[in-house]
Amino acid sequence: MSNSLFDQLKKSGLVNDKQARQTKQSQYQSQKQQKGKNKPAPQADETKQLAQQTQAEKLERDRQLNQQRKEESERRAVVAQIKQLIESNRVIDSGGDISYHFTDGNVVKRLYLNANIHKELSHGRLAIAKLNDRYELVPPIVADKIRERDASQVIYCGKTVDNVTPEDDPYAAYKVPDDLMW
Repeated sequence: MSNSLFDQLKKSGLVNDKQARQTKQSQYQSQKQQKGKNKPAPQADETKQLAQQTQAEKLERDRQLNQQRKEESERRAVVAQIKQLIESNRVIDSGGDISYHFTDGNVVKRLYLNANIHKELSHGRLAIAKLNDRYELVPPIVADKIRERDASQVIYCGKTVDNVTPEDDPYAAYKVPDDLMW
């Protein structure tokens, strides 16, 4: 029983030494090839999978970077539009001796205006818009356009005051002087 199949075939005369060696050698080579085929295939799969994962991560980073660039360019376009609106529609001759107080965030600011501009601003026919670190006076229509783009750039836009008094107003007979300062 300790004799292998080849030894038994050799003793019986069915196989000679040369045929036995060739058969052993072919079996050994086929086993070696099968082992070689099995190992590289998983490595190739892992490598392919890692390459796909790396490619997917790169695409995601590129997409996020493109999104950030797009948002930045849109923000710059909005800032440029606001700047153009303010510069093309601002009230130029507004300097004067009368101070007009308004708040920007938590800080009280003041503009020195002439009497006509002060009256226009008080009655809501002008608005204050912020351009960089300066404050400019613009019409309310322009202030609304600026507010659509960026609400933080419009500092003050008063309500339009109509000079029409209702019939049942008990104070209709008492007119407020134009030169009254609060």
